[in-house]
Amino acid sequence: MTDRLASLRPQAPGRWRVWALAYGMRRGRRGQHFLGHDERSAEPHPTAYYVWLAVSDTDVVLVDAGIGPSRAAAVPGLQYLGSPVDLLGRFGVRAEDIGWSVLTHLHYDHTGVVADLPNATYVVQEAEWDYWTGPWAQRLTRERWLCAPEDLEHLAGSGRRRAVSGDAELLPGLSVHLVGGHTAGMQLVRLATGAGHVVLASDAAHFYENLTSDRPAPILHTMPAVYGAFDRITELADDAGLIVPGHDPGVLERFPADGADRTGSAVRIA
Repeated sequence: MTDRLASLRPQAPGRWRVWALAYGMRRGRRGQHFLGHDERSAEPHPTAYYVWLAVSDTDVVLVDAGIGPSRAAAVPGLQYLGSPVDLLGRFGVRAEDIGWSVLTHLHYDHTGVVADLPNATYVVQEAEWDYWTGPWAQRLTRERWLCAPEDLEHLAGSGRRRAVSGDAELLPGLSVHLVGGHTAGMQLVRLATGAGHVVLASDAAHFYENLTSDRPAPILHTMPAVYGAFDRITELADDAGLIVPGHDPGVLERFPADGADRTGSAVRIA
């Protein structure tokens, strides 16, 4: 364990410190990010891509696994800020330090460096795994681009995949919550911190505006579950200021920058 990693650890058992690390930026349009076209659909609308680092007194968890360099090079318009593994290195966190990789869902931009985490137990909802390895995902051609087969192959063959079904306390102060909506097995991550319970919404709410306007994103599995996920996010967070959406650049403005990061791409959530 590096000195830097040791300094990140909270002293209280069952409490977590949490960071958002942006590994990419892309300038899209509102019509790509909000369901239903309107007069603002053609307006520019930036999006950010994150992984989240969570550290307790005993464990190091990476929530989602971003995009690897080779795949990033093929994503149109993506400003790639670096591999999530390299970003972790700025915190003194080595790939081998990651004991748990919680995958909120199995879209390609959330699984990209799973093969680079040699000691991680991968946590995936059973409903998510069954969907992407079952017959429906193979038949729905409009969804195939969202999943990286090589990442699934690694997860399947690693011997370190842990399937959960529904809500579960994974570690003291860290729980996962099945909501669906965006994907068949979309899950939230809730962490007990010194500031209260933080909810990493990931793509259950891509942007703050999804929640404030009650408006889903266009890529979804089940519409009612999207709205149910919005409600669950707010129920699980101790305060609206402790909700962290999955792709909102505003996260980098709402939370304080980490002093060790001089790129402006990492912030301390709590």
